[in-house]
Amino acid sequence: MKLIVGLGNPGIEYAHTRHNIGFMVVDSLARELGTDINKNQHKALVGQASIGGEKVILAKPQTYMNLSGQAVVALMNWYKLTPEDLLVIADDMDLPPGRLRIRKKGSDGGQKGLRNIIELLGTQEITRMRLGIGRPEHSAVDHVLGKITGTEAELINSAIAAAVEAAKVWVLEGTDKAMNRFNQKPKSQKEKPKTEGDKEKAEPEAPLQKNNP
Repeated sequence: MKLIVGLGNPGIEYAHTRHNIGFMVVDSLARELGTDINKNQHKALVGQASIGGEKVILAKPQTYMNLSGQAVVALMNWYKLTPEDLLVIADDMDLPPGRLRIRKKGSDGGQKGLRNIIELLGTQEITRMRLGIGRPEHSAVDHVLGKITGTEAELINSAIAAAVEAAKVWVLEGTDKAMNRFNQKPKSQKEKPKTEGDKEKAEPEAPLQKNNP
């Protein structure tokens, strides 16, 4: 059994924002697999499906981004899973729109949802798939909570489609095969250099005590 978690913020006001790209990927994967992510379970919306005979749990934490680990740990405990069974999908400002990157382990890179998961699981050895949303010149918070529009939407939609395929490869063939196949950098895209301090501003804190299921 595998657990695929898309990160985002619950609520209609956050729908279709850059920060919710993880939700978009698992929703798209669910549609392809013919299932719904609509069961309330352990502070998450959950759906079940099968990929090549492997049972897969699809989940969208409903705790707000910076508390995502609460739902992830509860689901892993319930289904008796290990970190090797987990794939986390999230947005990344240090990648341009349309770029996809998979890693076996590492730091949270400033992504507070991933940070909370790492802290609560007690390990950085978590496979993560990050989809680029680009780095703004001004407010990072306004950027991640902004709606996806225009040509950026075309790039991100293509990345979401690739992420769905990458998730299936991860389930069937493992992280290494998924990395080798999907971590190729588009020739037309160049990553913006990271700037110290921007990462901490990239992820807005969850509203404390606000509708946390």
